[in-house]
Amino acid sequence: MELKETIVAVRKNGDGDIVQLKTSSGRVLHYKDAQKEAQNGEIAGVNVFMGKDGDPHLRGNADGDPTNNLDNLPSF
Repeated sequence: MELKETIVAVRKNGDGDIVQLKTSSGRVLHYKDAQKEAQNGEIAGVNVFMGKDGDPHLRGNADGDPTNNLDNLPSF
């Protein structure tokens, strides 16, 4: 069984928005690319939802642990 990558770190812009994500294998993905991979089931622990603004957004799966929320991951 092949293990899926997970998101381990994020890079934010000056407004605090996540613009890049680092995977457990060391790949760096732009936000939109990470969304596509999450939608395709290629990255574990995240999902894409439609925000109130009508745009798709990437978020960590709800598991009751705030430390692994994307906004709380370490920067790279």
